[in-house]
Amino acid sequence: MPADFIWNVRVYYEDTDAGGIVYYANYLKFFERARTEWLRALDVNQHDLLREHDALFVVKSVVAEYHAPAKLDDELKLTVSIEKLGRASISFLQQAWCGEQLLNTARVKIGCVDSALRPRGVPAVVADKMRTTIVTTQQD
Repeated sequence: MPADFIWNVRVYYEDTDAGGIVYYANYLKFFERARTEWLRALDVNQHDLLREHDALFVVKSVVAEYHAPAKLDDELKLTVSIEKLGRASISFLQQAWCGEQLLNTARVKIGCVDSALRPRGVPAVVADKMRTTIVTTQQD
C-alpha cells in the first residue's frame, strides 16, 4: 500500500535510551509529528479547526509492533496512510523505516471531538481534503 504522506526525521540523542536505541514510546511522538505535518500539507491548521469548527483530533487507540531498532543518527522515513475515514474517526496505518528496513508498524485510531470532548463528525471540508491522495516528502 503506498503511503499517503512521508515525513523524514533524524534520531537524536534525546530520542534514545542508554544503549543508543530509540526508546519505544518515542515512535508514538514520531508518528504524531508525521500526522501533524500531513495535516499541514493538506492545509489543515489545528488552531483554525478548533476556532472555526469546534473540532479537535484525539488519539483513541494505538497498536504498535516493533520489528527492528532505530539508533542514534539514523534517518527515519515515517509514513501515514488512511485505512478508514469514518464519520467521526480516522484509522491510520503508520510505519517507520530506516532505509529498506521496516522498524515499526502502528495502527492509530483518531477521534474527532468538540471542545467539551464530545464526539463530533469530522468537518466536511477537512474530510474532503483527507480523501485526496497526496504523496509529499520532507527533506532535511
